Amino acid sequence: MAVIRGVLFDKDGTLFDFHATWSRWSAALIAKLADGSAAKAAELAQAMAYDLSTGRFGRHSPVIAGTPPEIADLLLPHLPDLNLAALVTQMNLLAARAQMAEAVPLAPLLARLRARGLRLGLATNDAEVPARAHLASVGVAALFDFIAGSDSGHGGKPAPGMLLAFAAGQGLDPGEVLMVGDSAHDLIAGRAAGMMTAGVLTGPATADDLAPLADVVLPDIGHLPDWLDLNAAG
Repeated sequence: MAVIRGVLFDKDGTLFDFHATWSRWSAALIAKLADGSAAKAAELAQAMAYDLSTGRFGRHSPVIAGTPPEIADLLLPHLPDLNLAALVTQMNLLAARAQMAEAVPLAPLLARLRARGLRLGLATNDAEVPARAHLASVGVAALFDFIAGSDSGHGGKPAPGMLLAFAAGQGLDPGEVLMVGDSAHDLIAGRAAGMMTAGVLTGPATADDLAPLADVVLPDIGHLPDWLDLNAAG
């Protein structure tokens, strides 16, 4: 295997536990948009593949890997008084205030990876401003060499634009980068960019979902240092 010199992370479901973080956001967004209408809330929840009673997402929920405009586009048929730009703005403002649940303690893990000489990046289908706010809220923004959202000018996943921008900006060959994510979108983008791929199980996808697209599937990103040691030894 190639020597890994950079690690590029997805955000939601990878750095942060997906259900613990975004269940509350989805419930709050639905409540705000439904404005007291139980029927409207049910319609919006169905469009998001979100179970209001359990606070869980379906495995193929658009919230898992979709960009804010993609998610908003699915909600708009139920919201005739809103346009796309207004809805995306509401979603991003609410997202920036979301309480983030770290998948593992991030600061020590990321510091450990940087101490190995690795360049670190973030490529998320969330918007860039909320993404930066989320990293800052847990004190790790400064540990990243690159942060991009789907609105940063490189496109969104599963297209490889953000990934290639990270590699180029850090002076790395794509084959020297490991893309780490919890969804097929992440791993398809990694393969399209010519990177190695690692799946993690802190989002809704299962190991069976990710294995065909991944060089390795790990329980969470806390297992990365040990896997990198094995990769280096091999």
